Amino acid sequence: MKLVFLDRKTIGEDLDLSKFKEFGEVEMYPFSTPEEVPERVKDADVIIINKVPVNEQTIGTAEKLKLVCVTATGTNNLDKEYLDSRGIAWRNVAGYSTDSVAQHTFAMLFYLYENLRYYDSYVKEGNYIGDRMFTHFDKVFCELAGKTWGIIGLGAIGKRVAEIAECFGCKVQYYSTSGRNHNNKYQEVDFDTLLATSDIVSIHAPLDENTLHLMNQDAFSKMKRSAFLINVGRGPIIVEQDLRDALEQEQIAGAALDVLDVEPMAENSPFKDLKDSSRLLITPHIAWASVEARTRLMDIIYGQVKKFLESLESEQ
Repeated sequence: MKLVFLDRKTIGEDLDLSKFKEFGEVEMYPFSTPEEVPERVKDADVIIINKVPVNEQTIGTAEKLKLVCVTATGTNNLDKEYLDSRGIAWRNVAGYSTDSVAQHTFAMLFYLYENLRYYDSYVKEGNYIGDRMFTHFDKVFCELAGKTWGIIGLGAIGKRVAEIAECFGCKVQYYSTSGRNHNNKYQEVDFDTLLATSDIVSIHAPLDENTLHLMNQDAFSKMKRSAFLINVGRGPIIVEQDLRDALEQEQIAGAALDVLDVEPMAENSPFKDLKDSSRLLITPHIAWASVEARTRLMDIIYGQVKKFLESLESEQ
C-alpha cells in the first residue's frame, strides 16, 4: 500500500506520524496545488488531505486509489459523486476538537472582556512604576456571573461552551439555526431575542443556507451596546464590513474572530487596517489546533485507515 499526505503542514510538523508506515510506503508533501496533485497521487492507494480539492481533475490519474481521508470535519472539497462513481471510499473526522475550541472561545473572550491588552501594556510601558495607588483600573470590566450567554448553534462545541459558561455563573440561552436541534437543559429563544438579551454571543454553527451572512447590519443593530461577539464557527456567517461598521459605531462592545470570510486573510479584508485590539481580536483559525486535538485527529485517521485496509483483506 502507498499512502500520500498532500498537505501535511496543515496538521503540524510537530506530530509524529511514523506509525502510518505500518501500512506501507508513505509519501508526504507540505502543500499541494491542484496542478501538482495528479502526478503525486498516480500510484497512491490512500490519500490524506485537509483542503486539497478531490475531483476528476486532481485524482483522475490515481487508478489504484481506494480511500480518501480528510483531516477535518468539512468535506466540501470532495466531489463525492465522482468518488462514488469510481468506488473510492472517503472518511472525515468529527468531535476531535471540542475542548480545544471551547477553551479558545473563553481565551478570546477574557482578552477583550477584562481589557487585558490595555493592562498588560500599562505595566510593560512602565506606567505602573511609581504609581500612587497599588491598583489601576481605569478600563472597567465586569464579572461573567449573572450575565446572559447566547449560543448560536448548540452542537457538541456549543454545549461544551454552555457548560463552562454555567460554571462562571452565566445564564445560558441558545438559538437553533436549523430549527431541528433542541435541548431541555438550556432556554431556547428566537434569533432576535438572543441578540437583544445576550451579553455575550458566541457562534458555533456550521456554514449553510441558514447561517450564511446571519450576522449582518440588522443583527448588530439589535445587540446590546455592551455585548461581545465571538465567532469560532465559520467566517461567512458574519458580514465582515457590517461588523467593522458596528464596531466603529460602537453598536457592540467588541468582537473576537478565529475564522474569516477568506482564509488566509484577504488583502482587501475590512479588518486589515482596524488596529484596535481592545475592540477586535483576530486569531488565524487556531481554535481547533491544540496539540491534544491534532493528536486525537490523526489517531482517528490512523484508525480509519487501519479499519479500511483490514476490511479489504477480509474481502479477499
